[in-house]
Formats: sequence, C-alpha cells, structure tokens
Amino acid sequence: MAAAAVLWLYGSPATGADASHGADLAKRWCASCHLVESTQKQADADVPAFAAIAGISDFTPAKVAFFLLDPHPKMPNFPLSRTEAADLAAYIGSLRK
Repeated sequence: MAAAAVLWLYGSPATGADASHGADLAKRWCASCHLVESTQKQADADVPAFAAIAGISDFTPAKVAFFLLDPHPKMPNFPLSRTEAADLAAYIGSLRK
C-alpha cells in the first residue's frame, strides 16, 4: 500500500521529484510566510522554516507532499499538482541535515 502511494505521488522511480523546481516554487509561493532558504532575511515568525520541517525526526518527502495536497486552514490554498507537491517536498528534504 505504501509503495503504491509513493508511486502514485512520484511516478516511476526513473522520473523522480525535482528539488530544483521545488526551490523555485518555494521562493515564489512559500517565502512570504516560511523561511525557505538560508539567505532569506524575514518570514512569519509563527510558521516553521523549511529547514526545521526537514529536521523533524519522522520527516519524509511523501508525508510533506500529502500534507501539501490537503487544504489547510492556516495555509493559503495553492492549487498544487501532484508533481509540484512532490517537487516542493523534495526541496524541503534536500535541506535535511
């Protein structure tokens, strides 16, 4: 079941998510509230930085992508495609240390 969800979200393993595209999306859509990169100077203090999200102990890109696809009252409703959600999640995952 979990493998099917990952394949549904990301497509075939050969296609993979594009963290670079995810970074572009983050700068365009997410940076007004979240710190999305280390060079960013300000964001909303009440939301976690992307690096903090990546550092959560049970973080997985799949969990973040599913979260992004489900509307949330505290977040603006961005019409993300599955590919865009996977790309954003891959970018956030790239910040994990």
